[in-house]
Amino acid sequence: MAAAKPQLRGLLATSMKKHGIMTLVVGLGTAFAFKFLYADPKKQRYADFYKTYDADKAFQVMRNAGLLQSVGPE
Repeated sequence: MAAAKPQLRGLLATSMKKHGIMTLVVGLGTAFAFKFLYADPKKQRYADFYKTYDADKAFQVMRNAGLLQSVGPE
């Protein structure tokens, strides 16, 4: 029984093909996971917050609390 011969020519090329495909698959998987598990929910949370946010009311609360230097409390 003869031992299998090692690949001596083209070893880097075949290795790069295999690792390039694996890198592409892992990179795309990570990008999709980031988009769907982090970016989209964060965007939705911002949209939900600003549906009910009243900037004038927040300004009046900060103004009356004395947090603003340019305007005094009423």
